[in-house]
Amino acid sequence: MSRRPYGVRTAAIVLIALLLAGCGVTRGDDPAGMHRLRMMVPNSPGGGYDLTARTAVKIMEDDDITGRVEVFNVIGAGGTVAMARLMNERGNGDLMMMMGLGVVGAVYTNGSTARVSDATALAKMVEEQEGILVPADSPFKTVDDFVAAWKADPARVTIGGGSSPGGPDHLFPMETARAVGVDPTQVNFVSYDGGGDLLTALLGNKIAAGTSGLGEYVDQIESGQVRVLAVSGSERVEGVDAPTLTEAGIDLTFTNWRGILAPPGITDEDRDAMVKILEEMHATDAWKEALVANGWTDAFMTGEPFERFLEEQDTRVSTTLTDLGLV
Repeated sequence: MSRRPYGVRTAAIVLIALLLAGCGVTRGDDPAGMHRLRMMVPNSPGGGYDLTARTAVKIMEDDDITGRVEVFNVIGAGGTVAMARLMNERGNGDLMMMMGLGVVGAVYTNGSTARVSDATALAKMVEEQEGILVPADSPFKTVDDFVAAWKADPARVTIGGGSSPGGPDHLFPMETARAVGVDPTQVNFVSYDGGGDLLTALLGNKIAAGTSGLGEYVDQIESGQVRVLAVSGSERVEGVDAPTLTEAGIDLTFTNWRGILAPPGITDEDRDAMVKILEEMHATDAWKEALVANGWTDAFMTGEPFERFLEEQDTRVSTTLTDLGLV
């Protein structure tokens, strides 16, 4: 059998490797792994987007759905900076971004021209209830205590949220204020860039209460560092000793959501490949366990339904912020 010179064989191997590396998010020579994929998180480590992104990525890696996925945080303006980067990476089929209702609102309140409905829709992942949170030593023992003090002097009750104006942690207290008879324009709201910063402010008694998704504070709730006065959904959250707002006599239900986008202008093949790995991740037992552990509600949606949902969210948030005089 004739043998090719070593240099020729080496060159051929290098050429094949380069061709595989240039295939974006296509599956390379490893049929179980997707390569060169990155996940951008539009807020600080420890926040809800960060938790959801890193949970999903770990499952994709551990279950050999992908190769190693780089997760990185781009912080600023409630997700607007990350959203601008996503839009500027037009045609890049290697990039995903975790996002949600907070990013939808942030682009409006920060005067950005970017819209989530202009990016490539991949998948809606989860919905999550908001909670009214206080530190363990708070004088507010019930949601009635909190509402009574709030109605008496809204300016003295400082409320913090882990999203910028227009995000879920902001929209939730504004809608709650309206439901209990407090003028939303009088609410003393402080915005923090993610759940990690909000937790520091809450435990440091820099704010009277926080509004946020509960999944970010599972450990603190279980240890008793943080108490939940009420939750925002239609049903109680398993493992959390707190009533719904409606149980407390407040006529409001509210849920946050998170999903994943890619840059605009990517190929159909890259889009379909990324949707496929998300579908595979969603089908794992590990993801089902993560839903329960973090108090997330499965809200998986892809394709045209998710595209229409993003358009509806753009309209909903724009209308609400206009009503509040914020845009």
